[in-house]
Amino acid sequence: MHSSLNRRQFLSLGALTLTAAGLAGCSSTIKKTPSFVRPDGAAVTAVEAKRRSTGAVVQRALTAEPVTLDLGGKTAKTWAYRGASATEPLRGDVGDTLKVALTNSLPDPTTVHWHGLALRNDMDGVPNLTQEPVQPGGSFAYEFTLPEPGTFWFHPHVGTQLDRGLYAPLIIDDPNEKADYDKEWVIVLDDWLDGVTATPDEVLKELSKGMMDHGGMDMGPMRMGNTLMGATSPLLGGDAGDVYYPLYLINGKPANDPQTFTAKPGEKIRLRVINAGGDTAFRFGVAEHPLTITHADGFPVQPHKAESVVLGMGERYDTVITAGDGAFAVIAEALGKQDQALAVLRTGSGSTPTKKTKLPQTKTPATAADLKAADTVRLPQRAVDRTVALELTGGMEKYDWAINGKRMDMDQPMRDALSIKEDERIALEFKNSTTMWHPMHLHGHTYQLPDGGPRKDTAIVLPGTTLRVEFDADNPGRWLTHCHNVYHGEAGMMTAIAYQTS
Repeated sequence: MHSSLNRRQFLSLGALTLTAAGLAGCSSTIKKTPSFVRPDGAAVTAVEAKRRSTGAVVQRALTAEPVTLDLGGKTAKTWAYRGASATEPLRGDVGDTLKVALTNSLPDPTTVHWHGLALRNDMDGVPNLTQEPVQPGGSFAYEFTLPEPGTFWFHPHVGTQLDRGLYAPLIIDDPNEKADYDKEWVIVLDDWLDGVTATPDEVLKELSKGMMDHGGMDMGPMRMGNTLMGATSPLLGGDAGDVYYPLYLINGKPANDPQTFTAKPGEKIRLRVINAGGDTAFRFGVAEHPLTITHADGFPVQPHKAESVVLGMGERYDTVITAGDGAFAVIAEALGKQDQALAVLRTGSGSTPTKKTKLPQTKTPATAADLKAADTVRLPQRAVDRTVALELTGGMEKYDWAINGKRMDMDQPMRDALSIKEDERIALEFKNSTTMWHPMHLHGHTYQLPDGGPRKDTAIVLPGTTLRVEFDADNPGRWLTHCHNVYHGEAGMMTAIAYQTS
């Protein structure tokens, strides 16, 4: 994208290019090329105006910059935000206007994507699709209405920047919610390598050379450079992940320097759990504390009791626990990778749990398939107007991850865009033809899983399976859908779903 283009020229460019391409392809049989809604188009503005508004404005400054972190005695040079972090969320009430002034003090372009929000399209933070990337030394003003309450988060959408320290929670409160808990703990899970073993860019370069597809191997994890061979998990249908991480973190702290949360015995604690990892699914739980899952990806579910819960990258689950008396391990087991992240819940005396403490598994961990949407957020019964087929293709051998056999080029993100129309009921069919699981994320919407399942924006699709989900096309624009394994996405497992103009 040429830096000389102003914002309106950029936003118009995609539609003009598509129109020109359609005219150039005219022959005796004219095939009309769809015209797509611009990120700042009238349809986008109209929907934003209809969102409920409190009139309140939440203003924050955010600077993306190089930093040096102490990770349990390991020094890591990385990138992070000044103004927000795993332990410093952005927060507002539903209906508030959020204004975030982003300054880019990094050596590379960046953006901010507001993960899980049905926000206006030109604020979604996807470079060359919804906005120009913010150049080094540049700035961008994000401004949008906070559309629904829940647990969300934000991160860049440029290259592999997500696998650095550039992320933080975004918590949207509902003042009318009847809070059946005494305290709240926001918990961000992460796999970490940046500045310790390699940079994420170096990892992607290594993976892109290709390697043997080892989804069926059962020899235990074995490190080869920055690649992890033989990491398998039955919960994930085989291959669990392919990147070696030296550290696993909860709220920015490794297991040898865990964060401690204090409470009183008997208090109810709401845990807002976010998987901000790049290549790792976690099994999360609190030793000696059953979980009551209350929300999935920000939306309420019928309360579900579980011993532990599985989170793919990008997924969030809210749970409530009743605190016991003592010191308890809060564990995020890196599935298939024989390592874990650790934090501590302390309500009384007792020795501090160590990394050797294991999370029991006497019951099958909960997944999205076990949950049902609360009646208040269940999609109304309606016939499907359009089915969009999304076949997940590719593999490790050539590292050619793609959707429908086409690897997205982020310099031309609308090239293979899939068309939908406003007010349609859309079914997405994620058919996983690969030997690895993929957490599939849809921007700008939440879909509902089958049979009254939860409302989500990110869901695990196991190898060899098809997941059919439905959503209402009520948020016009150009929206990305992609694998939230950052390395799969950057290799090409992304595509655009775009609204046609009237």
